[in-house]
Amino acid sequence: MAMAARTVPLGVLLRRELTNERMERPDVLCGEASRSRKGEDFTLLRADAGQRVAGDPSTSFSVFALFDGHNGTGAAIYAKENLLSNVLRAMPTCLSREEWLAVLPRALVAAFVKTDKDFLAGAETSGTTVTFVIIDEWVVTVASVGDSRCILESADGSVYYLSADHRFDSNPDEVERVTAFGSKVGKMEIVGGPEVGPLRCWPGGLCLSRSIGDLDVGECIIAVPHVKQVKLSNAGGRIIIASDGVWDDLTSGMALDCSRGFPSDVAANRIVNEAIQPRGIRDDTTCIVIDILPPEKLAPSPPKRHGKIAFNNMFRRKSPDVPFRTDREYAEPDMVEEIFEDGSAMLSKRLTTGYALQKFFAPSSCAVCLVRLKSGQGISVHANPLQYEKLRGWQGPFLCQSCHYKKEAMEGKRRPRGPSATTSVFGHMR
Repeated sequence: MAMAARTVPLGVLLRRELTNERMERPDVLCGEASRSRKGEDFTLLRADAGQRVAGDPSTSFSVFALFDGHNGTGAAIYAKENLLSNVLRAMPTCLSREEWLAVLPRALVAAFVKTDKDFLAGAETSGTTVTFVIIDEWVVTVASVGDSRCILESADGSVYYLSADHRFDSNPDEVERVTAFGSKVGKMEIVGGPEVGPLRCWPGGLCLSRSIGDLDVGECIIAVPHVKQVKLSNAGGRIIIASDGVWDDLTSGMALDCSRGFPSDVAANRIVNEAIQPRGIRDDTTCIVIDILPPEKLAPSPPKRHGKIAFNNMFRRKSPDVPFRTDREYAEPDMVEEIFEDGSAMLSKRLTTGYALQKFFAPSSCAVCLVRLKSGQGISVHANPLQYEKLRGWQGPFLCQSCHYKKEAMEGKRRPRGPSATTSVFGHMR
């Protein structure tokens, strides 16, 4: 079921929480399962990843992430170890919850680009997809590059896609972007035979248009993530994050059907087993299942509409020993409301939309790598380095020289670095 196109302002949703009966913090339960062939899938599971207000446990948030590496494990391990800290560093201090959530999409963009830039500085050629999920009470924010899909099933069985697919085969906009950059997108050419396999970027042979790493493919492969932010009702929901080892063999419906009615850890195992059953383990196959549940102490309250709002069985079971309960009533309709979504590849756009800028950017720091900038040293993200035109008012956010160079390269304004046209088509495959 597709998400409605109209977004709801974050402030409206948070004020609704205050004016309606109190929304208690949900229970967040997680399970994972994996079957390995190459050992390049990694996960990050942090039910208590940090606190919006230091020392206040009531402001804690959760982080769950999947890193599907290729051409080695370096990029996946580096992203797992550094991406969360880069997100938190990009968040200004002393923010209200509404401000914190509003700034989060920009912080995720900056952190993905910084993680990519820092990793590539080591001249390693591996790469990784990333699906990164932050849960703050009933608000879920997902940032993704690559093809490890993230889906949400609400309590009424409606399905929402929270990530984007950056495979060339399924994303014509990305094909257009990369070819405009000067690269070729096509299937592998076998001498004397037909073209075979998925669409790939040449030189290099990568079938993804966005990732962290992949130095040898060139800077048309970018780390600017798709970001989607939604708010669940207090009926909760189930999130499934899985690598392409799952989605190559299962549809979203098949994954949900085989796992429905089971706790998160059992559900993750069932999904992985279902994926590998037809043809065996052909790729690393990893699944994370997250249940966002109403707390047990949440008392039933009169519904706002006639009839009961049934709670799907899969959300009620916390362990195999706890029986299902389907007779509870909830005070709100089971509604998932979209707050924010942006998948633009333009870093300059992603750093300048969605909130009051000047309040949240340190004027003396690079908006991506956060390095301190001397007076007059920063380059506005709006600036054309060849034909700089002064903007009225505040010109920020600002970038250091190296981050500005990376922005220009990712946006196709500089000649891409990468393998020469004579590189073997087998130089980098995924």
